[in-house]
Amino acid sequence: MSAPAPARPVGYGRVLAVPEFRAVFAAHVLSMLGVIVSEIALSVLVYDLTGSPLLSALTFALGFLPYLVGGTLLAGVGDRYPARRVLVVCDLVCAGCVAVMALPGTGIGVLLALRCALAVVSPVFAGTRMATLSDILGGGDLFVLGRSLLRIVAQSALLVGYGLGGLLLAVLAPRHALLITVAGFLASASLLRLGTRPRPARPRAQEGGGTRRFLADRRIRLLLLLFWVPAMFAVVPEALAAPYADGLGAGSPGLGLLMCALPVGTVAGELYAGARLGPAARERIALPLVCLTLLPYLGYALHPSLAVSLLLLVLAGAGSAYTLGLDQWFVRAVPEELRGRAMTVLSAGLMTVQGVGMTLAGVAAEAVGVRAAVAGAGVVGALCCWGLAVAARRAVPRVP
Repeated sequence: MSAPAPARPVGYGRVLAVPEFRAVFAAHVLSMLGVIVSEIALSVLVYDLTGSPLLSALTFALGFLPYLVGGTLLAGVGDRYPARRVLVVCDLVCAGCVAVMALPGTGIGVLLALRCALAVVSPVFAGTRMATLSDILGGGDLFVLGRSLLRIVAQSALLVGYGLGGLLLAVLAPRHALLITVAGFLASASLLRLGTRPRPARPRAQEGGGTRRFLADRRIRLLLLLFWVPAMFAVVPEALAAPYADGLGAGSPGLGLLMCALPVGTVAGELYAGARLGPAARERIALPLVCLTLLPYLGYALHPSLAVSLLLLVLAGAGSAYTLGLDQWFVRAVPEELRGRAMTVLSAGLMTVQGVGMTLAGVAAEAVGVRAAVAGAGVVGALCCWGLAVAARRAVPRVP
C-alpha cells in the first residue's frame, strides 16, 4: 500500500513554500525591525544633542515627507534596471547612510539630511520589491497573499520594534543602537542577493512617459485612491493618541495600548482574510469593507472609555483587510512592464497621504478637540470611501 501524499500547503503556507519568497520575507523582517530601531534611536539622539522636542519630532516627520520626492523622481528605477540589483543597492545605500549617522561627531544637519535620504530611497525599494513579488509569485492569489504577509510583518514590527528599541536604548547609546540597523540592512542585502534569481530589466521600461501611461487609466487612478484615501483618515487616532490618552487619564500604559490597537486589528483582519477566504471572496468584500472600515471612529463622539476605544480601533484595523482585494485588481490593471513604477508610486503615495493625514489631524484637533477630530475623520472618510467605491464598482469588473 503506497504512502499517502503529503498535504499541500494552504493559505499563507503556499507562499512560504516558495524559496525566493522566503528570502524576500526574511529580508523584510530584518530591514523593518532595523528601520524602527533607527527611528527611535535617531529621535533620542537628536533630542540628546539639541534638547529640542520639535527637532526630535521632525526626525519622525522626515520619514514621511521625502517619500513624495522618491516616488516621483525615481519611480522608473525599478523598471529600468534589474530588480535584484536595485534592491541590493538600495539596502547598501541605506546601510551607508545609517553608518554615517552612527559616527561620533555627526552633526544635526547631517543627521536630518541622511534621514531624508533614507526616506527618498524607501519608496524605490518598496515598489521594486512589490514588483519582484509579482515575478516570483505571479499576478494571482499567491501575489496577494505574499503582499499581505509583508504588510502583516510591517504592522507586527511596529508592535515588537518599539518595545525592542526601548529595551536596546536602556543598555546602549543611541549611536550604538544605530549599528544594529546597519547590520539589518546588510543582512537584507545579502539575503536578496543570494536568495533571489537575477532577472532582466522589464521590457519597454526605457520608454518615456511611463508614469503618465498608467495614470491615464481611470481604473488605476481609482484603485490608487482606494489605497490612499482610507489610509489618510485611518491615521488620525494614532496621530492624536497622546492627547486622547491624557484626556482619558490613561497615562503612558493607555497610550501604549492605543498605539497598538490599530496594528493588532490590521494583523488579525489580514490573517483571517488571507487564511480563511478565497480570492473571489476577498474581492467581493473589498469595496464593502472600504466603506465600513472608518465607521468605528464615529464612536469617539460618544466619549467611550479606554476599553471601548481600543475595541473601536481594533475593528477599524480589521476592516483594512480590503487591501487584499485591491491588490489583486491593481496587479491585473497595471501593465507588466510598468509594475515597478506603479508600485513605487503606490508606496510613495501611501506614506505621503499618511503624513498629510497626521498633519490635518493636529490642525482639526486644535480647532474642534480630539474626539470631534477623530469622529469627523470617520464621517468625512467614510463618505469619500463610499463615493470611490461606487465609482470603482463600475470600473473594476472590466479589468481583464
